[in-house]
Amino acid sequence: MLRIKEVAKSKNISLEQLADILKINRVTLSRNINGNPTVETLSKIATALEVEISELFISSKDNSQLHGFVEYQNEIHRINSKEDLENLLAIVNKDAE
Repeated sequence: MLRIKEVAKSKNISLEQLADILKINRVTLSRNINGNPTVETLSKIATALEVEISELFISSKDNSQLHGFVEYQNEIHRINSKEDLENLLAIVNKDAE
């Protein structure tokens, strides 16, 4: 589950401010938070919040739990571990070369 709201709050950044930083409107940000954001979108959000992308997934109550879905190149990837996320990021980085 994404924890973008929690991370933003911990950094004293409102969702309106985050949307402004990302140069998107609040509704678009809300759709990304509540839907299946792309890897690129998650990367932009992580950069704006100055955190690693994995921190957008990890529960603050139990750092061993990482669950979510990420869309990349029109394909949905299930993320159940930090390793799954790192593997997907390796694919994204390789494609960017």
